[in-house]
Amino acid sequence: MKFLLISPKNRTVYNFRGDLIKAIIAKGYEVIVTGPDRTDVDKIEALGARFVEIPMNKTGTSMTGDLKYRKALKELMLAEQPDVTLGYTIKPVVYGAMAAHAAGVKNISGMITGGGYTFTAKTAKAKLLGMIVRFLYRLGLKRTHHIIFQNPDDLEEFCSHGLAHKEKCRVVNGSGVNMEWFAPAPLPDKPVFFMLSRLLKSKGVMEYLEAARIVKSEYPEAQFFLLGKYETAMQDAIPRETIEAFLRDGIVERFEETTDVRPYYARCSVYVLPSYREGTPRTVLEAMSMGRPIITADANGCRETVRDGVNGYLVPVGDSAALAERMKAFILHPEKIPEMGAASVRLCREKFEVGRVNEEMLRIMKL
Repeated sequence: MKFLLISPKNRTVYNFRGDLIKAIIAKGYEVIVTGPDRTDVDKIEALGARFVEIPMNKTGTSMTGDLKYRKALKELMLAEQPDVTLGYTIKPVVYGAMAAHAAGVKNISGMITGGGYTFTAKTAKAKLLGMIVRFLYRLGLKRTHHIIFQNPDDLEEFCSHGLAHKEKCRVVNGSGVNMEWFAPAPLPDKPVFFMLSRLLKSKGVMEYLEAARIVKSEYPEAQFFLLGKYETAMQDAIPRETIEAFLRDGIVERFEETTDVRPYYARCSVYVLPSYREGTPRTVLEAMSMGRPIITADANGCRETVRDGVNGYLVPVGDSAALAERMKAFILHPEKIPEMGAASVRLCREKFEVGRVNEEMLRIMKL
């Protein structure tokens, strides 16, 4: 039996789907993974999977390029004859399902890991792209047998707009998190806030920076960390000079991407992600597993990770002042940090432990 995982980026395979791949192999399947380049192929193969490179421009809008990607996927499927396929993010979901249907695959799944920029941005260009994205989703999801969402809000939105049929849809609690790898760590003595994200407006990075400036003006001892790379291809990328102004002013300290983020969670008191929309944010799950309280936006996906006032706080989307107030609440009441951090671990074990999530994934895909 063969299982084909259609991926948009190699790093997401071993970071987010590694435990799932191992669980599928344990069921007796040979797992084949597609990715857009040869980056970190050794890490994918170390999971026990076989890798096939199929170039894809994740953010490009070239129809010629997309059709070439679909054709390459179909040719691979005709050659390999997979029993099951699973794509995640828009192009692997859409073109993977189209290719699988054309190749006669009998078990086709797609996982919606969030709506993305085109579902939240309000510019004319974003609205046009959003129309195209919705049209493509409608075409692709029609050809799937199982559609997996990471939060109930996305499921309801896709179904209400006619992008998916409800009888095909199921919800899982994100990608899950390996709680042995992301084990609880001692808290620092001083208030330290941390955000890990691509440096995009839709991730709430500007709100984090602006809230940090507000808090720093009253509590200069507070520290703010930001880990993420500068983006250039994405439409909502924040200009490098905008972020570096906050760095020069000593408001935040920025770190480059790393293969092991655990030391950064360990250095913080509170994890912050004021994103406009997510599937279920993996970074929040990692921080919860390591015993950190969470401040996140009351938005699709994000709200699933926080019981307000129990393991953290929810704040309105785009409201840096409200975010600053919640940060200050942790500074004024430091006893809440270990209390809410412990609640994060309990909630994580209850809902987001990777074994639980993967068991549900296998059940939905009928493996």
